[in-house]
Amino acid sequence: MNKRNTITDIVQSGMFSEIDIHFARFVTRIDNKNDPDIFLGAALVSHVTGNGDVCLDLFDAKNQLISAFADDQRPFKLPAPNEWEEKLISSRVVGRPGEVFPLILDKKGRLYLSRYFDYEISLSETIKEKAGKKIEEFDSTRLSEGLKRLFPAEQDRQPNRQKIAALVAVLNQFSIISGGPGTGKTFAVAKILALLLEQSPLRIALAAPTGKAAARLTESIEAAKRILNTSDTVLSQIPSEALTIHRLLKSIYGTPYFHHNAENLLPFDVVVVDEASMVDLALISKLIQAIPPEARLILIGDKDQLASVEAGSVLGDFCDRDRIHEFSEPFRNTVIQITGEPFETAKAEDGRITFLKDNIAILMKSYRFNLSSGIGGFSRAVNAGDVESSIGLLEKQKDTSLEWRPVANTDQLHRLLRTLVLDDYNDYLESKDPLETIQRFNGTQFICALNRGPYGVIEINRFIEQVLRKAGRIFYDYHHPEPWYDKRPIMITRNDYELGLYNGDIGITLSGRETDDPGLYVYFPGAGTGDGLKAFNPHRLPEHETVYAMTVHKSQGSEFDHVILVLPDKNSPVLTRELIYTAVTRARKRVSILGSETVLRWAISRKIRRTSGLRDALWE
Repeated sequence: MNKRNTITDIVQSGMFSEIDIHFARFVTRIDNKNDPDIFLGAALVSHVTGNGDVCLDLFDAKNQLISAFADDQRPFKLPAPNEWEEKLISSRVVGRPGEVFPLILDKKGRLYLSRYFDYEISLSETIKEKAGKKIEEFDSTRLSEGLKRLFPAEQDRQPNRQKIAALVAVLNQFSIISGGPGTGKTFAVAKILALLLEQSPLRIALAAPTGKAAARLTESIEAAKRILNTSDTVLSQIPSEALTIHRLLKSIYGTPYFHHNAENLLPFDVVVVDEASMVDLALISKLIQAIPPEARLILIGDKDQLASVEAGSVLGDFCDRDRIHEFSEPFRNTVIQITGEPFETAKAEDGRITFLKDNIAILMKSYRFNLSSGIGGFSRAVNAGDVESSIGLLEKQKDTSLEWRPVANTDQLHRLLRTLVLDDYNDYLESKDPLETIQRFNGTQFICALNRGPYGVIEINRFIEQVLRKAGRIFYDYHHPEPWYDKRPIMITRNDYELGLYNGDIGITLSGRETDDPGLYVYFPGAGTGDGLKAFNPHRLPEHETVYAMTVHKSQGSEFDHVILVLPDKNSPVLTRELIYTAVTRARKRVSILGSETVLRWAISRKIRRTSGLRDALWE
């Protein structure tokens, strides 16, 4: 018989952070019983929330923690779920929904930090209310004409799903447009805004979760405006700048609060959020509370990409992940009548009546990867979790866009990296013009699954610098704590609104360009100098890091000609099909995967599993 846990066992397990332990001690002190099971529940819910889950499922905790801890070898025993649930709810620190306690336990045995339960309930209730509001008043003739003008018929005579998505956004107060890379999501957004503005003048806000994503949305919308077939009056009303969600809501320095909230609503009629898969539960809950009740909210993203760094998998929960939902019959008839698209929707997997089914449009046609593309075929197989097809495509390597180099150890990895670095960076290192140098650097990007360890970003960046230095391609004092040198690429890791530099921005260090100072300057794309660049003295920059390599998470929202994905030599909880899919689809032309078959199979077979009650609240 297993002995009962002690608090000492739990603390000394080494599996919890100081924050987890401090929170558990705080909770048990309030409870005044010093019960190890209460302590364990508090420590675990703090831990899983810090690792991306929204709650702890008492009845599935074993599986949940296998994902969180990589294996099931724990020096403590999980209590029997029913007994654990009974003990928690009888304590002084756990309440039921609607009560005020540090921890909340819902009727399905999910244990929450009270703040995250409030976020989830608030979000689900607001979305239900907003999703149920259809736009009844519109000029159908003008709308039909606009759809025909802005969304011409597809050459392959297939239904124009961008046109259908546009109508979903026009007819609903809340809508989601999800699609993979190259499906034209942001271009469709510009057309949607034109359709809305052709109906009536509107105040519009464009937002994204990061500075880099906001900058890319700005660029995409501006590019689309140059070719949109609409009036100058309409074009002038489409915003010229996208903001981060934090800037849009006006964050209060040093606090988790914003100036715009439920009591001080945003002054907009339409809010568009791009890269919505990167938005966590807390942030989107605060955003939606600040949106006026009658305003439209349009979420754009790829439901199959990596979820947010912080807790939640909101876009995936909104879209019900892998389940298929067809439009309701009345809405389908409306779509056919207005768009003229005689489409057949996919058959739903079940007969449930769900209110969100008419609010979601899925874009499936990629204009970047055709059906015969190696990258396209591999990404589709990975996304479907089809391990054998994925490995088969890599083994055949019929398409030069897709390359797999099995790696057994770090020596083999370093040999491959050395060749790739010296070959791929040659043009970049020879370039003299700043703009050309930036463009050439963006031709190749090393992407890692991990941040630390021999296969992680920190070590790969160090190794690449070493290769280039030994080859005489870069010169610097490697004893210096942060050596600056000609051609050093860096990524900003903290927003600086005064300088106009944002988390994720990539700049290149160059020497001898400024006439008043021949020293080193870091150049970033964007308005500034006459050649469309911003130049900064390195010592003025906010927090930053060398970026020959970056994590998959930090690559989200970016595109590169050649992506080189470095996988670790053994299984890790971060390895999932979403991670492989996200990394591979950053590539425009070519992907090289450096990793073993065992690790690839493990990753493709595993799906991100974030525990929350949001999907149940919206779809059950």
